[in-house]
Formats: sequence, C-alpha cells, structure tokens
Amino acid sequence: MDVLPIFLNLRGREVIVLGDGEAAAAKARLVVAAGGIIAGEDATDPVAAFVGIDDEAEALAAAVRLRARGMLVNVVDRPAASDFLMGAIIDRSPVVVAVSTGGATASLSRALRGRLEALLPASLGALAAAIGSARGAASARHPSMADRRRLWERALTEGGMLDPLRAVTDAGAAVAAAIAGGSAAVTEVLVIPVTSTDPGELTLNQLAALGRCDALVVEGDVPPAVTDRARRDAVRLDTLAPVEGLTVVLQVREHKS
Repeated sequence: MDVLPIFLNLRGREVIVLGDGEAAAAKARLVVAAGGIIAGEDATDPVAAFVGIDDEAEALAAAVRLRARGMLVNVVDRPAASDFLMGAIIDRSPVVVAVSTGGATASLSRALRGRLEALLPASLGALAAAIGSARGAASARHPSMADRRRLWERALTEGGMLDPLRAVTDAGAAVAAAIAGGSAAVTEVLVIPVTSTDPGELTLNQLAALGRCDALVVEGDVPPAVTDRARRDAVRLDTLAPVEGLTVVLQVREHKS
C-alpha cells in the first residue's frame, strides 16, 4: 500500500482552498459537500489545504508556505508535490467509496469509478443508515458480539436478505426482517485449494468466506497475499479442530506458472 486511505470529518472545520479556476472550484464543492468551511490562506485553524493554482511555481510556493504551518496540502494535478491525494469518489452517503491510483493515472481511477457506480445501487446509503439505526434492536435480540457479527455477515452476503448490491425499496423493513432471523453459530469447514500466488485467482465466494471465517488453517506454503485476505481476528490453527462457526482450510496445490 503506497498511500493510506483516510476519510476526514470536515464538518464545521476550515479548509483552505487557493486558486480561482475550475480546479480550485471543484475542490471547494467537495469541501462544502462534506460540511467543511472554505477559507483563505489567512485562516486561523484550518485542517487541510487545497492549492488549485495553474502557475506551477506559484502553486509550489503556496504549498511550501502552507506546509510550514503544519498542514497537509493537496496540490491539484501535482501528486508528487502533495501530502494527500483525492481519489475518484462514489457517493452513496453514508457509504463513500474512493478509488486512487496514487497519482499514477486519473483516467484509470475514473474508469474504475464508472464500473463501480454501475454495481452500487442508489439504495445503498439508505441501507447503511437503516443498519446504523437498528443497532439497539440488533443488540437486544442478539446480545453477544459474535451473534451480531454472524447476523450481519449472513444478511449482507451475496444473495442474503440485505445483499448490498441488490436494490431495496424499504431499507428499514428489510433490516428489521433480518434482525428477526437467527444468528446461531453453525459449524462449517471449507477447504480452499490454493493454486496460484495471486489471490485474484480465488472465486468471489472463496474470498467472501476468507473475509468472514472464524478460524483459519494453512496447509503448505500459502503465499501471504492469500492469507492476508482472511478475517484479521480469525483464530489461526495449526491443524483442523472443531471450532464454532466457519473454519477455512487453505491447501497448497500445484502452483500455476
């Protein structure tokens, strides 16, 4: 990972935006959309700064001045001179997805955003808000953290009651119906053959299982790129043993060249 993706809470906070062209105006619109306050270079307590000045020398000089004040600075269209980068944004608030190529190619970021936009239904934001509002009801019916994790994983899986890639007309009713369902653990074992060093060779279902497994067994020299796809707090076992929930066994098979 070349850059750390961070989502900043700008609500009610000052953000410096310099420049009078479209580049600066575009960044100003984003700041306002996120609840931030547009400020000039004389701002007393800014959280970050955007420099959208066309003249390169002037833009770099402004970035040096701002950075000397301890601010993180984005110099529009000049990633090498920036402390943080802006990705291509998909807004399904409160769900926000940003795609970045580390400044290598904005065209690829935009292309990926377009493909992802087609996958994410307009109702996704309402679904996220409904789940957030139902935390109390979920805790009351499913008291343990493990129960609630299983509840949401089952509901949000592909084809589940709350499949996030499927449009819903009444998010609140759908979430209530999911909470009314069961969350009891079911002992499962899934063996995934690993035939490549590339985790992209795994199926979507296999990747989903890795992401929600309760225990992980690694048999053979499984590449870190594959084991890293497993749920981070899953129990690591040396050998297969009975564990409540889903145990994934990664088995090395003959690798593809």
